[in-house]
Parts: sequence; structure tokens; C-alpha cells
Amino acid sequence: MEVLRVGISEPVNTVLAIWMAEAAGLYAAEGLAVEVANMNGGSRGVAELAAGRLDAMHVGLSSVARLNRSGADLRIVAALANVIRFTFFVSSRIATAAQLKGGVVGVTTFGSESETVAELALARLGLVRADVTLKELGGSARRLAALMSGEIAATALNEPAAGLAREHGLRVLVDLVPERIPWLFTGIAVRRETIRDRGGPLTRFLKATAEGNALARSDAARGKAVLAKGTGIGDPKIVDIAYEDFRALSPPEIAPTPAAAENVLAQLSDASRDLADHIDTSILDGLRRDGAFAELQEKYRR
Repeated sequence: MEVLRVGISEPVNTVLAIWMAEAAGLYAAEGLAVEVANMNGGSRGVAELAAGRLDAMHVGLSSVARLNRSGADLRIVAALANVIRFTFFVSSRIATAAQLKGGVVGVTTFGSESETVAELALARLGLVRADVTLKELGGSARRLAALMSGEIAATALNEPAAGLAREHGLRVLVDLVPERIPWLFTGIAVRRETIRDRGGPLTRFLKATAEGNALARSDAARGKAVLAKGTGIGDPKIVDIAYEDFRALSPPEIAPTPAAAENVLAQLSDASRDLADHIDTSILDGLRRDGAFAELQEKYRR
């Protein structure tokens, strides 16, 4: 078995393709022993990736592009979400954008997708970053607890934390999910040398992940069970919400779209706008030419 160390930004529903591939034995069938570790933040995880302590990272393009502009050589090789999956929640004492001014906004880590989207949500409210204080707090569960306790005034959450926030009656100030804004929200990033030197194992990893995605999308009962275990959520209602969000928005062929990447890079003033500096779809292109995605479509046709 060839070992691949894979980091995830946190236990959210965009990890389901990886969890399903692991649970269904798809990685093992490809001769891979995949070790999945929670990095508690995308920017923290890509730093570990760049340092060689991970082989792949579940992360958004913002974190990759920010590190690349500092001299890293990372590439996103697949996508697990091509639209923004965040809802911007505020504490119950805040009803307007004016009341948010001067408050603390929680993000996972600086440089993460949560920071970039928080700035986008603030712009929708007529505010800028200088109008609030951004604070690193870690994963969704920590940020949700901080919002409920009054430690912070606002934060952006995705599923399943967004469902939990609604259950607790927290107010939504900006909901970006229904807009389906093209955004490379979650990808699979690797070092460029991994594409060159470990192309075989990486190809098998992406093939199994694509099948995990197809299996999870086609088998709701199994998908929900794996999602509940991965996220640690026991409430069936919240699991249902998180699963339906996954099934509606997960890209069937796990391919990044140009529009999704371009929108992210447009938000980063000093990042290269050349998609080839951040994205490499050569392995997915090869799988497509070999008929792998056509086979998955036939196998898991709903």
C-alpha cells in the first residue's frame, strides 16, 4: 500500500467524497492507504502541504493563491465545491450592518476561505475590513460557540454548522449559498512536484475520490451515515440539510471551473491571475480521456 497523507480544513460536508471513498474501501482498492487529518484551517493545512508534511490538502483556492504568491508551488488538481458555501451569521443582538460596525468577526485562520468570504459579505453590507476586527478562532464548531456566547459578533459558516446556527435561532445577515456564486471554495491541492513525481498514486487517489463523490451522491442513506460519522453530528435533521447541500452543489466530475477560480483571484489584489499558476487539471483530463467519468456515470446513474 502506498501511503498518502491528506489534510482537511475541518469536518464539513465538502469532505464527504473523501470520507466515502475511505469508508467504501475505494482507496484500498487502488492500493492506497490514505491517512486523513483535520488541520483546523485551510491556510494552516496548505502551510503543512508546502512544507512536505502532507501529500494533499482539502482547501479553497484563496489559501493556495496566497501561499503561492509567497513562493510556494502548489496546484489545485480537483474541486469539491465550485460555488460559495458560506452563510454570514450574526449574534441575535445585531439586526443591521450598522450594528455590526466595530464588532469582532470570527474566521477559521487568516488567509483561509472564511476570511476571503467574510470580506465579500462585509462588502455586501456596505462595510470594509477596517470596520470590524477579524479574529482567528479555528473550525466551525468553535466559531459557532463563540457566536452563541457573544464572544464574536459574526462569522461565516457552511454545513453542517450553518444548519445548527439556524436551529439555535441565529440571524442571517448575508446568505451567499442561494446565489451559487462561482468560487473555487474547496479543492484538492498538492505540491507541483507531486504531480510530476507521484503521478500514479495521485491519479489513483483522484479516481477513487471521484467514485466516492459519485457513490455519496447516488446513495443518500449511505451518504448520510458517512456524513454523520465524519462530522460527528447526531441530529438527523441537520445531517439531512448538510447532505442535500452536498448533493446539490458537489461537482459530479470534481473538476474546477474557470469562473470559480477567476472570481477568487479577482478578490486577491497581488495574486497571479494566470490560472495555470494555481490549477492543474492534467490528471482529471487524463481520467476523462480514459473514460473513467463515463464509467462512473453509468455505474451510479440515479
